[in-house]
Amino acid sequence: MEKINWGILGLGEIAYKFSKGFLETTNTKLLAVASKDQEKVKKFRDQFNVESKYLFNSYEDLINCKEVDIVYIALPNSLHYEWALKSIENHKHVLVEKPVTLNLEEIKNIKKNLINKKLFFGEAFMYRHYPQTNLILDIIKNQEIGNLVSMKSNFGINLLSKKKFLFFNKKKKIDPNSRLFNKKLGGGCILDLGCYPSSFSLLIGSLISSKNHEFKIKKKRIEIGETNVDVDSYAKVYFDNNFFSEINASFKKNLGNKSEIIGEKGKIFINDTWLGGDNIVKTDNNGRNQIINIKNNKNIYSYQIQNISKAILNNSFQTKYRGISLNESLINMKMIEEWLNG
Repeated sequence: MEKINWGILGLGEIAYKFSKGFLETTNTKLLAVASKDQEKVKKFRDQFNVESKYLFNSYEDLINCKEVDIVYIALPNSLHYEWALKSIENHKHVLVEKPVTLNLEEIKNIKKNLINKKLFFGEAFMYRHYPQTNLILDIIKNQEIGNLVSMKSNFGINLLSKKKFLFFNKKKKIDPNSRLFNKKLGGGCILDLGCYPSSFSLLIGSLISSKNHEFKIKKKRIEIGETNVDVDSYAKVYFDNNFFSEINASFKKNLGNKSEIIGEKGKIFINDTWLGGDNIVKTDNNGRNQIINIKNNKNIYSYQIQNISKAILNNSFQTKYRGISLNESLINMKMIEEWLNG
């Protein structure tokens, strides 16, 4: 069977988790890795059986490797744009970690560079490929909860304090050079976490929109932390037919990964939107709950790897499930910028 050869730029924690997904796919191969940290390169060599000739010290050497079909960019946010462009210039398919870029102008330029090139380009929102997400879309399309009214979606992790005793929290020491808290590196809770609920809102909103994902933010709140990045945020986003989404992102609060989609006849509760839960709960207007169980692969990244590889093999550049398109990524970045800057 023909396989798609993947190369990975950057070997941090997310790349390690992602790479385990290759163990549950049939049409893919983790061929090459690149990092300036030789200890990380050795770890990948040993754990994922990467041949020595495909272990690179430089990112340029990997994207110049003829055997690599697609480059997965798992570098810090501030490097996404540069290496996405270089990969495209080398005629590589690209999957780039979220956020795809740091601003709207960068992704617009990527779009220009993809004109007349038969290349796959995607932003790595792996939740778009889950059986859970596909099930939710089917429930809505089949009118099982009626016409959509509103939704809520959260992503929040407390990175600023730790429990000391009873109700008292001790403030954590923040590293201003961390990618999460450094503005130049693309830090802040909206870019790092808020892009998930904003992209999910676009996905659900697109089911009723007739105007190509048009939206308007009518209310928002942002708290800026000591390193001048946003650490807690909220926005209320309106789409067609007065459908709205309330989205939250936080480095201060453990909001979890919960989402709720409300229709005229009932609602859907998702306990783990981003990491793929074992079930979702559908509730009708009489309060009757239906728990719908979901069987997942051991590694949640495997769905994304498999779907994208299949799309490239078929020369379709469209995934079976609702992977986020380049245009959606562009609109999502527009929403993020309006959320951040007004």
